[in-house]
Amino acid sequence: MFPWDINFNHLCTDHRFSDEIDKLTGYKTQSILCMAIRNSDGEVIGVVQAINKNPSGTPFTEDDEKVLQMYLPFCGISISNAKLFSESRKEYERSRALLEVVNDLFEEQTDLEKIVRKIMQRALTLLQCERCSVLLLEDIHSPVVKFSQTFELMSPLCSVDRDISMEKVSCSDWLINNSIAELVASTGLPVNISDVCQDPRFDAEADQASGFHIRSVLCVPIWNRTHQIIGVAQILNRLDRKTFNDADQRLFEAFVIFCGLGINNTMMYNQVKKTWAKQSVALDMLSYHATCSKAEVDRLKAAKIPLSSELGIDEFHFNDFSLDNDAMITASLRMFLELGVVQKFKIDYEVLCRWLLTVRKNYRTVAYHNWRHAFNVSQCMFIMITTAAFQEVLTETETLALMVGCFCHDLDHRGTNNAFQAKSGSALALLYGTSATLEHHHFNHAVMILQSEGHNIFANLCSKEYCNMMQLLKQAILSTDLTLYFKKRTTFFDCVLSGQFSWSDEEHRDMFRSMLMTACDLGAVTRPWEISKQVAELVTSEFFEQGDRERSELKLTPAAIFDRNRKDELPVLQLEWIDGICKPLYEALVKLNRKLQPMVDGIDANRKKWEELCLSYQQTRRASECNTVETDSTHEPESSQSEATNQNEGSTHGVEPKQTPVANYKEGACCGH
Repeated sequence: MFPWDINFNHLCTDHRFSDEIDKLTGYKTQSILCMAIRNSDGEVIGVVQAINKNPSGTPFTEDDEKVLQMYLPFCGISISNAKLFSESRKEYERSRALLEVVNDLFEEQTDLEKIVRKIMQRALTLLQCERCSVLLLEDIHSPVVKFSQTFELMSPLCSVDRDISMEKVSCSDWLINNSIAELVASTGLPVNISDVCQDPRFDAEADQASGFHIRSVLCVPIWNRTHQIIGVAQILNRLDRKTFNDADQRLFEAFVIFCGLGINNTMMYNQVKKTWAKQSVALDMLSYHATCSKAEVDRLKAAKIPLSSELGIDEFHFNDFSLDNDAMITASLRMFLELGVVQKFKIDYEVLCRWLLTVRKNYRTVAYHNWRHAFNVSQCMFIMITTAAFQEVLTETETLALMVGCFCHDLDHRGTNNAFQAKSGSALALLYGTSATLEHHHFNHAVMILQSEGHNIFANLCSKEYCNMMQLLKQAILSTDLTLYFKKRTTFFDCVLSGQFSWSDEEHRDMFRSMLMTACDLGAVTRPWEISKQVAELVTSEFFEQGDRERSELKLTPAAIFDRNRKDELPVLQLEWIDGICKPLYEALVKLNRKLQPMVDGIDANRKKWEELCLSYQQTRRASECNTVETDSTHEPESSQSEATNQNEGSTHGVEPKQTPVANYKEGACCGH
C-alpha cells in the first residue's frame, strides 16, 4: 500500500475523518478504503473509495487492499481511454465544423450578411455560447475606431425574455460591450474575460441598458488577407455557465480566420459588381448623351434674351407648355441674369450657355421627367424667390445652388422610379444602393457636367466657396427624393405653425431649402387646370410604362398608380395626392410668406376639378354596378332579386370609391410625382 493510500478502520479516533455527511444523511460510516487511480504515466487522475466492508463493521484487510489495487490499473486505463475518446470526438467535431465553414465560403461569396450569419451559427453551435456578434470597421486605415456594420445572433438554446434573431443593426443601437470591441479593434489582441463584474474594461452601464446580462466575454480581431484588422468577433456566456478556456479561444480564432476570408471575398465581389455597374452606367450615358456643339453655343451667345414679362416666366400661373426647347434655354438665361448670380459669381456667359445646352442634352426623351420638367421646376423656383422676396433671406450662394439644383435635379432620368431600380437590380441600384438611387445619380451626373471642359459655371469661386456650393447643390438635388420629404416635413410644419421658425437657425434654413425644392418639383399641381391636368396625364403615362415593364420584365402586379388597367382611378389618386402630400406643404410655406397664396389658390381650384371628375367616376361606376345587378337578377329567384335591389338602393347613397392610402402612393411619389 502506497503512503497516499488510506485505510480508515477506526474512524472515530482519526482526526482526518469528518462525520458531517453522516449527520446529514443518517448513514453510519465505520471504515473507508481509499486508493489513487493513475494513468499509464503514473499520474493520479482520480481516487476510488470503498465504505463499510459489511454491516457488522468488519475492517478492510491487507488482502482487500491488494484486490482493489489489482483493479485500479484497469480503472485508470478505462478513464484515460474515455478521456482520449472524448477529446478525439471533440476534435473531430471541431475539425468537421471548420471544414463546413470552408464549404460555406465556397457556397456563398456574394452576400456579406449571409456568410457572416453562417459562420456565427456554426460558432454558436460548436462553442455552445449564448450570443455571437461581428462588428466591421468603417475605415480600416483610420486611427479612430468606428464600426459601420454590426451583425448579431443569439443561440436558440439561450433562455431570454425577448426573442432576438439574426439582425443587422446600426452602430447607434450597439450597446453590448462596445468598449471591449473597440479595445480589441485598436490593439489587435484578443480579450478573454471570465468574470466581467471584476474587470474594469467592461462597461456595466451598457450591460444594464441592453437588457442582456453578460457573465463572460471572448473577443478576437478579424484580419483580412493583407493582415489588416477589418473588425472584431465576439461571443458571450457559455451555455454551461463555465468560462471560455484556451481551447475555446483557439477554436474561435480559427473560425475568425475563415470569417475574415469570407468577408474579404465578399467585399472583393461587391467591388467587382460596383465597378461593373459604374462602367455600365458610364457606357449608357456616353451612348445616350453628349455635350453640346460649338455652333449651338455660338447661336445662343448671339441670341437676344427676351424680358421675363415677354416670356411669361414672371407669373405663378406660367403655362408649362408655352415655350419650345430653344425658348426654354433663353428663358433660363434670363432667370440667371435677373437673379444677379451671373454678375455676383463672375460666371462666364459662354460657359453658362454651354452648361445650359449640355444640361438640356442630358435629359432623356421620357414622357415626363425630361428637360421641360426641369425647366418648369426652375421657373417655379425663380418666381418663388423673386415674387416672395426670398432673395432677402436667402444668400446669393443659396439662390444659385437652388437654381442649379432645379435644372439638374432629374438629369438622365430613365422614366422609372427608385423602387423599380431596386426590384430590377439595375446598374444604378448596384452603384448607388437602394436609398435615393436616382437622386444620387442626378447629382453625380450634374458634377460630371460641371467637371467637363468649358462647363464649370462655379470656376471663379474660391475653394471654400466652391465646397460650400457643392454641398448646397447636393442637398438640393437629394431633397427631391420624397422619402426625405416625408422624414422632414412634420418637423418643418410644427416649427412653422408654432411660430418658432427662425432664419438665423441653420437647421431651419436647411429644412426650408429642402421644402422649397420639393414645392418646386411638385409645382405643376398649382398651375391652371388645363396645364395641371395635362401634366398629371404625362406623369400617369410614364407610370403606366413602368407598370407595363413590371408586368413583362419582372412578372409583378404593379401598384394602382402604375396600372393602366386602373386608369379610371386617376381622379381619386389625384385628390389623395393633393390632400395628403401637396397642400400641407404649400400651406406651411404660405405661413412663412403670404405672397405664395396664389399657389394654394391654384391647388384649391384644381382640387375642385378633380373632385368633379371623381364624382363623375363614382356615378359611372355605380351605374355600371346597377346594370350588372339588374342583369344578374333576371336569372335569380324572387327573394334574391329583392335582396339585390335593396343592396343597389343602398349603393346610391354615398358609396365612396376605393381609395389608396397615402403610404401606398409614396412608391410613385419617390421619383418626384
